[in-house]
Amino acid sequence: MAEQGSLVIPQPVAIVVGASSGIGAALARELAVQGWRVILIARRADALQRVAEDITRRVGPDRAFPRPMDARAYDQIPQVYQEVLREHGRLDAVIYSAGVLHPVAPDEYNFAKDREMLEVNLVAAVAWLGQAAALFQQLGQGHIVGISSVAGDRGRVANPAYHASKAGLTTYLESLRNRLSRRGVHVLTVKPGFVRTPMLEQAQPKRVFWVISPEQAARDIVNAMRKGKQVIYTPARWRWLMLLIQHIPSVLFRRLSF
Repeated sequence: MAEQGSLVIPQPVAIVVGASSGIGAALARELAVQGWRVILIARRADALQRVAEDITRRVGPDRAFPRPMDARAYDQIPQVYQEVLREHGRLDAVIYSAGVLHPVAPDEYNFAKDREMLEVNLVAAVAWLGQAAALFQQLGQGHIVGISSVAGDRGRVANPAYHASKAGLTTYLESLRNRLSRRGVHVLTVKPGFVRTPMLEQAQPKRVFWVISPEQAARDIVNAMRKGKQVIYTPARWRWLMLLIQHIPSVLFRRLSF
């Protein structure tokens, strides 16, 4: 609890799925600095513990609560929500930042890779955020945030399943927004461009530009949550580039190699 005079103000509580690295870890740190308590969800227990320890060094104890688990452990998700509500007394935001991007050759069609990208990037997001939607609908408040990508704005040749997973997440978030905005729930779609993360290093794209840090993306996202924005690109100039790309005729677009 934060005290202001004689008034006791409860600290907001967020679940961040995919909090062990990249944008998810940066978001957890930024929220903690802004006064939130953060439940950290990720598969790698050691990396998750390092994020929690870093938050403790920055802002003190009782701000970061690591919970190692695979984002696809669907049967455990309702239990996580119940435990958060029981232990913290509230839940104010659920952020889905988990993601997988496997490099795919131009002539490669690998179902194992495609399946994991679709499951982690889309199916697990639906499992976590659908649970949040049901809870926040009852509460009449709350933030739902999904980290999509500029890669979901068109179907490019580079990685069909990854593009499809992000396009699906963008549409799912829009549907949640259209359902829940009338119930007082805020739904934010985040579309990053190139962010300096392990995912970017693994993918090794041929063309990289406008690269930002995870910390910059996190600041943009928290600011958008505060302002109640619906969709953001980070950095913001991607909005104009993607508007152009979205309007390239298909007969020309399919000739492009990116």
